[in-house]
Amino acid sequence: MSAKKTNGENGPITIKKYANRRLYNTATSSYVTLDHLCQMVQEDIDFVVYDAKSGDDITRAVLTQIIVEEEAKGQNLLPINFLRQLIGFYGDNMQWMVPRYLEHMMEGFATNQEKLRQSMQETFGGIFPFGNLEEMGKQNMAMFENAMKLWTPPGAATPSDDEAAGETPQSKAEADVSAAESLDDLKTKVEELQKQLEVISKSEKPDK
Repeated sequence: MSAKKTNGENGPITIKKYANRRLYNTATSSYVTLDHLCQMVQEDIDFVVYDAKSGDDITRAVLTQIIVEEEAKGQNLLPINFLRQLIGFYGDNMQWMVPRYLEHMMEGFATNQEKLRQSMQETFGGIFPFGNLEEMGKQNMAMFENAMKLWTPPGAATPSDDEAAGETPQSKAEADVSAAESLDDLKTKVEELQKQLEVISKSEKPDK
């Protein structure tokens, strides 16, 4: 990933949040909205948010609020089962590992996604022949969700939709095996796709 854009030599842009919930961008001397901050994140512009009265760093809370707002608009990136699993880690003795694990997974996902996008541009000029990118995104999220299942600590599991309907759930061992098999299957598909891209890329290169 590229380095985050900052406010010149002064580091991240400072955003102040006032009691009336208004957000003030000190770099542009103007009030902004959560939509503005969302766009800044997407443009890789680094910023921190402080409570104007207490001076506390509330960046995490504001970023979480942005996610809630985007999910409410129908931008559903977070599957329900993933949210339940994530909530289940709060207060658990494995909680300290979750942020590092999620950060590592997302960095890897972003890196691989950028490589795939670049490969598509170089090979096909932006035309993607293997189906909808949205479908690939769903598959990547499924892989991410299955990986989280393997990390679910004892007692942190929440009732599934089948359990809520009174159906008999899979045993823990069967669920783990199923998740692992799904993850392995997706990895195999990704490897096959990469091989196809390499073959096509080589065939497109002119002979010297």
